[in-house]
Amino acid sequence: MIIGALGGFVRLAFARRGAGNAYERLRQDIGRAILLGLEVLIIADIIRTIVVEPTVESVTVLGVIVVIRILLSFSLEVEIDGTLAVASSARRVRGCCRT
Repeated sequence: MIIGALGGFVRLAFARRGAGNAYERLRQDIGRAILLGLEVLIIADIIRTIVVEPTVESVTVLGVIVVIRILLSFSLEVEIDGTLAVASSARRVRGCCRT
C-alpha cells in the first residue's frame, strides 16, 4: 500500500503543470493501492486461519473480518469510480455491443 501511494505521489510530482486531473489521478492511484492492500490482507487472514488449527471462533472472526474488508473495498471502489460497480459494468456492456 505504501509503495503504491508513493508511486502516486511521484506521478503527481512529475505531472505537467497544466494537467488539471493530476489530483484525480492521485486519488485513483492511492485508492487502488489501498484496494490491493485490503485484498492481500484478506488472503493472508484466510491462509492464517487454514494453517492454524481452525476453530469455530477463528472461522467466525475471519468471516467478520472478511465482510468488513469487502465492505471497505466496495466503498473505496465506488469512491474511486464515482459510480456503483454494477452500474459502470452495465454501461460498458451496453456501449460495447452497439452496431
